[in-house]
Amino acid sequence: MKIITSKENPTYKNALRLKRKKYRDETGSYLLEGVKPLEDALDMGIKAMTVFVEEGGQPERWLEGQHTVMLSRPLFRALSDTEAPQGIIAAVEMRNYDIDGFRKLVGGRNVLIMDRLQDPGNIGTIIRTAEAAGYGGIVMMAGSGDVYAPKVVRAAAGSLFRVPVIKAGKAGDVIRMVREMGKRLAVTCPEGGINCFEADIVSDTALVIGNEGNGVSEDFIDAADVKIRIPMEGSIESLNAAVAAGILMYQSRKR
Repeated sequence: MKIITSKENPTYKNALRLKRKKYRDETGSYLLEGVKPLEDALDMGIKAMTVFVEEGGQPERWLEGQHTVMLSRPLFRALSDTEAPQGIIAAVEMRNYDIDGFRKLVGGRNVLIMDRLQDPGNIGTIIRTAEAAGYGGIVMMAGSGDVYAPKVVRAAAGSLFRVPVIKAGKAGDVIRMVREMGKRLAVTCPEGGINCFEADIVSDTALVIGNEGNGVSEDFIDAADVKIRIPMEGSIESLNAAVAAGILMYQSRKR
């Protein structure tokens, strides 16, 4: 197997560029690290352009037929985004969905809208929880973090391959889309919202989770069919966005 030892190698340089959002967007690809995540991605039909194996490691048998190259340890560690690498990183294609495709995949299930969320750990955890809670798809509003950033990909733990995610610009367009899909708009609203444990958000709901610091935008609040809050005791004023999203998504499973 070919081994790359120079940081000037074009294949390696292109992979290293995928750490930057601009280059990920330009190429439609991103870095995926770890044995199980890559195996899951390939099982889902996601294309791997190049698979990088750390020097001294042995390619898995299921990588047969993939374009695989070996990296010297220093180069591999520079490409890795984890403290304890598993010895395998791949450049894989993004999954892109048009509106019609997204609607069909969502079907009658609920939708989650992330309104300008920024923290990669929160975003990835919410994507993972959305799959576990049976949500059909996710909409990322403009101003949200990149779902293909390494920390998001890692936190999502494979759910990024299975839950359709689309990007959106204007709130008005998203509100119109979810209305056409027959969904009610539910927004988190600490002031004036009804107790989430009393709210009907079980089916045909588009749930909006707002920015960690500023909450949900006025456009979504004004258009909301239902405004909900999570009851809290003591002096706690807010919850972590991923925790709040998890509570609400599982509340919407309640029958």
